[in-house]
Amino acid sequence: MTVVKFMLSAVIVAMVGFAILHDLGLITFNHKAMNLGGILAGGLLFGVGWAVCGFCPGTAVGALGEGRWHAGFAILGMLAGAALHGAAQPWLQRTALAWHDYGKIGLPQALDVGAYPVIAVFAGLSVALLGFLDRKGL
Repeated sequence: MTVVKFMLSAVIVAMVGFAILHDLGLITFNHKAMNLGGILAGGLLFGVGWAVCGFCPGTAVGALGEGRWHAGFAILGMLAGAALHGAAQPWLQRTALAWHDYGKIGLPQALDVGAYPVIAVFAGLSVALLGFLDRKGL
């Protein structure tokens, strides 16, 4: 749960920082297309892979660097998945990626609200989750 706590905290800080920098005109966002099929399929595969292996791409490389050789299987699985994704791209274009494509927008645009309400809701839910995890001793 340490990684979850760390990542939620980092994401909240980054969301606020990016929103402020964008409002000041110091950065612009270059969104990838919000494609429902790609997001659902990719999120599901990433989540299942993380649950089965116990590693995301960054932690797998770090674990391998620490000498935990079993992380190599996770890395091989990621590489095989990337190769399979590349080979299956024509099929994916006709199936999952043909689902509704919302264009190059972010979550605030998809919900038709400003960035700060999205940040507030995400931060509130994250703080509630972090409090729950802390009370459970996780």
